[in-house]
Amino acid sequence: MKAIASIASLLVVSMLAVLTGCASVPMASAEQNAASKSFATPPADHAGLYVYRDSFVGKALKKSVFLDGVEIGETANKVYLHRLISLGSHTLSTESEFGNNDVKFVADSGRNYFFEQSMKMGVFSGGASLTAVFEADGKRAVLDCEEAAGVTTPAAGAQAVTVPQP
Repeated sequence: MKAIASIASLLVVSMLAVLTGCASVPMASAEQNAASKSFATPPADHAGLYVYRDSFVGKALKKSVFLDGVEIGETANKVYLHRLISLGSHTLSTESEFGNNDVKFVADSGRNYFFEQSMKMGVFSGGASLTAVFEADGKRAVLDCEEAAGVTTPAAGAQAVTVPQP
């Protein structure tokens, strides 16, 4: 009976660690973070993409985000990704417990698009989903997060956003 109680206690402690721990990902510079948070209108031949994560559940987990099948970066709690993307149809995906979860959208000229990545309890690891949010809500959430550096080679439909040099 003591062995069962010990195992149950160990499982509870492990689950709490997963729920409350913190993951880290490579971060963008302070200058880049500030520039992205200006929410500048993208050039006429591009749209802006913001993917943010702000959830209590799954703080100890990093999750990859993909645009059109190519990884654009990883998220952790209170982190966002920002990319300039080509116009037209796109598939935004997030790594989840049993495969990727996808959201399809069409990017129009000069618009910024905001997606929330939500974490949820899983059987073996945390699951994740993506939801399109209104621009005003997305801006508020991004302002409370910090920008991840993302991958150095962006997806075919995306460009890494960089601060212009004087």
